[in-house]
Amino acid sequence: MLDIRRISTRRWWHKKKNWIFFGIFLFLVFVRISKGALYKDFYYFISKPFWPGQFQKELLLNSSEQESLMKLNLLKKDNLRLREILYLQDSSSNDNISAAVISRKTGSWWRQIILNKGSKDGVKIGNSVIGPGGLLGRVKDTSLFTSSVTLLTSPESKVGVWLDRIQVNGLLVGVGDNYPNLILYSKDADIEVGDFVSSSPASTLLPPNIPIGIVQSIDESLKAKKTAKILLLAKPQAIDWVQILKEKI
Repeated sequence: MLDIRRISTRRWWHKKKNWIFFGIFLFLVFVRISKGALYKDFYYFISKPFWPGQFQKELLLNSSEQESLMKLNLLKKDNLRLREILYLQDSSSNDNISAAVISRKTGSWWRQIILNKGSKDGVKIGNSVIGPGGLLGRVKDTSLFTSSVTLLTSPESKVGVWLDRIQVNGLLVGVGDNYPNLILYSKDADIEVGDFVSSSPASTLLPPNIPIGIVQSIDESLKAKKTAKILLLAKPQAIDWVQILKEKI
């Protein structure tokens, strides 16, 4: 009789463990299907007490002087573009969404930041994200409470850019380090170290003329094109507050 009870007890525990493993399997399948949205929303709540304070938010709002100088250098020959940039700088909260950075992977291959604003706040995939200094990247995906931003330094990032001094369009490509590559498909392009780079007026993905960076070095070894390393003006590793542009100007 004792042996029968032991066997029965062992079988009962064995079935319980199976149910536990089955529950874990279902949870992992759900996380996979939801693309991590549940995890991000959970992180949103547990990280809320540690969000950056009002000081960092004021720092973002007071950074317009540095950006204005860059914008004026970019747009001094084009009054129409200047009005568009002033509109971007002075736009109301109905056009921009202020968000805090609650997680960042600026040193990893993927290079992204997570913000505390999501679809319930009007954030959409593809929205541009700017910080003190200029463009940071674009929204890759959203959950109800959060959004993930692919940085310009990520290998997934490819955006059209503009060099105002020589009036040439180029392509800015992230390569997984802090200095994305600028590609100019013209060997004769008179690019120089120190040239300003902004978002292209011809871009279909970004608002035009957002400051991006400065040419740091130039590689002329390729026959069909020129490439350059770009020093970005906005530093994602040091920024706690950003603005999400809801609409393209």
